[in-house]
Amino acid sequence: MPLKTNRIESIDILRGVVMVIMALDHVRDYFHYGSFFSNPTNLETTTPFLFFTRFITHYCAPVFVFLAGTSAFLYGSKKTKPELFKFLFTRGIWLVFLEIAVNNLIWWFDINYGFVVLQVIWAIGLSMVILSFLIFLPKQILIAIGFIIILGHNLLDTILLKGESIGAILWYILHQGSQITTDSNRLIGIYYPILPWVGVIILGYSFGHFYAKNFNASIRKKWLLILGFAAIALFFIVRGSNVYGDLVPWTIQDTSTKTILSFFNVSKYPPSLSYLLITLGPALLFLYGIETVKNKFTDFFLVFGRVPLFYYFLHIFVIHVLAIIGILIFGGNWQDMILTAEAFQNANLINYGYSLMVVYMVWAGVIILLYFPSKKYMVYKATNKDKWWLSYL
Repeated sequence: MPLKTNRIESIDILRGVVMVIMALDHVRDYFHYGSFFSNPTNLETTTPFLFFTRFITHYCAPVFVFLAGTSAFLYGSKKTKPELFKFLFTRGIWLVFLEIAVNNLIWWFDINYGFVVLQVIWAIGLSMVILSFLIFLPKQILIAIGFIIILGHNLLDTILLKGESIGAILWYILHQGSQITTDSNRLIGIYYPILPWVGVIILGYSFGHFYAKNFNASIRKKWLLILGFAAIALFFIVRGSNVYGDLVPWTIQDTSTKTILSFFNVSKYPPSLSYLLITLGPALLFLYGIETVKNKFTDFFLVFGRVPLFYYFLHIFVIHVLAIIGILIFGGNWQDMILTAEAFQNANLINYGYSLMVVYMVWAGVIILLYFPSKKYMVYKATNKDKWWLSYL
């Protein structure tokens, strides 16, 4: 018997698809040869297959953040603005805590927290806190702020600070990103500076109006087509001009294939205008195409899309454990997979890893394995809507 829910299936399906794709990138992180010390988008060392494996996962973070904003709007459509403010503010703080305390532990298995990385959960959390204040603004002003941030934040790329002054650290958090070392010799990596992500969550929140209860579906689909194709077209214009919109301009390479890779080698840290256009544009077209589709495949992805936070933490833990099991099977030292700051400074993992074929096989196994607990938790959430704390998980 299907579960009764007011959730919008197309949004959950899209979220589920990117959650599944996300696991591919994280399996690659833990299993691919040289992954701890090399960049899969480095044109000097990558292959088209490896580059595509990384590029396809670029869709995960922006779609995840964008739909977090959309979900916030849909949640708030049944609440007062003060109630929505309270939810966004407290859930945002909660997500920041989870990033620091839980996510870092399962990523590194270092109980001393010698290496703390602030990633997408942190970015969503802080963006939610900021959004909690912005929701009181008129809709038109909020949309304008979102577009100004997305279209204009690359103007700040030339502002580069060094050191660990308060001003520099705030700038790292806001736009530049960097690593800092605390007095206790703890390394903190700020890899998701929040300014562009705030723009993404604002536009995602504003996008939620298309899914308001009485909004005309045909008009919504028309706008999905317009916005999706416009974003992709703007990507080719901005990226093709090669004068703005990304930290790293593309260049003519010694082969046509490498030139194409250079063109699509857009910057994620922080997410450039080009990066956001080529990821969010196709995502909007996906929403257009999937809106009326209902089959076993969409039901499969729906499961992951309805329990994203649960799935996120579980899949990182499972992948990390499987990496340890793999080392033990092949006679390595399992302690090498306790990823302290020192682990990235020695050569213990320099020759570690498996082929991309193994990466894809492990990825498929992880998704199949996690489907069952994710579905069980999805059913639990759907049948226990009276438990307020489930909205934080």
